[in-house]
Amino acid sequence: MQLENSLAFAQVQDKEDKIAPFRNEFLIPERNGEQLIYFCGNSLGLQPRSAATEISKQLAIWQNHAVEGWFRGEQNWLNYHHEIKELLAPIVGAKPTEVTCMNSLTINLHLLLTSFYQPKGKKIKILMEGGAFPSDQYAIESHVKTRGYEYEDAVIEIYPREGEDILRTEDILSKIEQNQDEIALILFGGLNYYTGQFFDLAAITEAGHQIGAMVGLDLAHAAGNVPLKLHDWGVDFACWCSYKYMNSGPGGIAGIFVHEKHFKTDVNRLAGWWGYQLDKRFKMEKGFVPETGAEGWQVSTSPILLMAAHKAALKIMNDAGFENLRQKSIGLTAYLEFIINKVNEEKGEETFKIITPKNPGARGAQLSIICKENGKQTFDALVAKNIIGDWREPNVIRISPIPLYNTFEEIYKFGQALV
Repeated sequence: MQLENSLAFAQVQDKEDKIAPFRNEFLIPERNGEQLIYFCGNSLGLQPRSAATEISKQLAIWQNHAVEGWFRGEQNWLNYHHEIKELLAPIVGAKPTEVTCMNSLTINLHLLLTSFYQPKGKKIKILMEGGAFPSDQYAIESHVKTRGYEYEDAVIEIYPREGEDILRTEDILSKIEQNQDEIALILFGGLNYYTGQFFDLAAITEAGHQIGAMVGLDLAHAAGNVPLKLHDWGVDFACWCSYKYMNSGPGGIAGIFVHEKHFKTDVNRLAGWWGYQLDKRFKMEKGFVPETGAEGWQVSTSPILLMAAHKAALKIMNDAGFENLRQKSIGLTAYLEFIINKVNEEKGEETFKIITPKNPGARGAQLSIICKENGKQTFDALVAKNIIGDWREPNVIRISPIPLYNTFEEIYKFGQALV
């Protein structure tokens, strides 16, 4: 398709967009009576209209049945998460038994590291991307220290080559091979929060398993954004949040994946009553017997109201179809790249440098932009024009067009605001 920097072209794309009606399923923030152009779904997704309805249903059950809500009806609270698992599994490429929703992301990461980071002998090291989101860095630091190691001795961080912004897959695989005798665990983000790079997770997982290491993923910026095949890739574990691309509310309930190959093994874990075998849970017996599947990593009682918001959002994603979302996402991001390049042409220089990979298969719904000068002032000027992106220190503006509710016309208007 020949892209054009015109309002008419953008409006035609929106008219031909078969999932455009899903924008009406969301509440678009307004300022001074005008809808915001919201490109910050990679930080907090918009509120589905149905979220209030789903939460209200559970409030009514609480009002009318109180504690019996845990047991009454086909959709009782004790089994409420089962429907959510069915909605969630295809989004991350898993079997329903391999996923569940629980806690928040970093808590889940700690629980999974307890199980899958098992240093032994020379194999004590964790390989991770340099500059990973701070929560991952802090979590890993605490785990290596509780095992009696210093961070510098137990963690391998891999950075892009000098003068480059993104990691090369061959460099990641080379680093794995070079340290094969020392790596116990590979923990990678599915998609780097700063650059927007979508890593070759299948290749990383295969390389990790070839050296006998566990492979885990933080999918905070990948789940609901890019295609994932966690089961087929053989990933050992993964965790994610739901408030970005899954639109499940601020601090929304997070999720985990544990590959079924680990279900029958004697895995270390921090146990809680909610992860106990369901059909015997209320016998209150000593000795932890985990529920089969990812549910065996549950610790605390399910937060039903958070799960209701999550269910509402996942229903919309499934109705839209993830393949349709991905196809539109690729189109939106390509148009955003085109528009930014056109702005640079008009200015006669690369005023706005895109550091996200050009290959559509190596990125999701985000472009990270470095301004040649006055980056924060440029960001603030966009906000003043009702265009909401995301500023990340030291010098990146992240713009993330979400296929469920953003439009080509909004991207065109963004370009006009940059000129």
